Amino acid sequence: MSKKWYNLFVSVGDSPDPPAESNAGPPASNAAQAIADIAASVAPEPRFTTAVHNAASFDEIYSAAEIPAPAHGFTIMKVAEMLRSEHIRNLPREVKRSSVLVALEASGAPLQEVIEDAVKRDRALDTFERVQQNAVEALEARKAQENQQIQTELDRIVEEHRARMQANHEEVAKEKERFFGWRLKKQEEEQKIAEAVSYFVAENPITTGGPAAQPERSQQPGK
Repeated sequence: MSKKWYNLFVSVGDSPDPPAESNAGPPASNAAQAIADIAASVAPEPRFTTAVHNAASFDEIYSAAEIPAPAHGFTIMKVAEMLRSEHIRNLPREVKRSSVLVALEASGAPLQEVIEDAVKRDRALDTFERVQQNAVEALEARKAQENQQIQTELDRIVEEHRARMQANHEEVAKEKERFFGWRLKKQEEEQKIAEAVSYFVAENPITTGGPAAQPERSQQPGK
């Protein structure tokens, strides 16, 4: 096009009395059938021939799904850009529609091809969404299984350490029981010694009953 697309319909936007046929539009039933026919002509599942490395890039998704831009350059994205342009975005809906149709006609871009482009892009996005959802669900399943294995291993380790702790408690309890039994016998032995010594001393040096006090450590020189 030799002019900006919005120059092609400036008369439509400025005209106080637009043609009646531009306001009428196609009958709803015929339009719906036409759209259904166009959608039916597009493959239901697009083929992704290359990997998508950046899921946030829709252009990369469209490219991977082999959705090329037509020679006339009017994709549905171009139409969306036109409709949001400052030149017509505030105009009435029917005026915007007529403006786009004028631009399409001037560029030799069939409306059907634009609709087909829209359907292809929508199906590419839906398909890629399912691919991502399947990947997320597969990851969730793998990680859930991995977590279960970790939990099983953790339970086994906890049980082993619990058993070791219990064995430690039992070993200490057994040793205490042995020691207390020995202490009773020690006290009996000390009582015998103290009784024998008592015949010969005024003050009995033999301790009986509690454990003997530990001797104080001698102070080292210089300390």
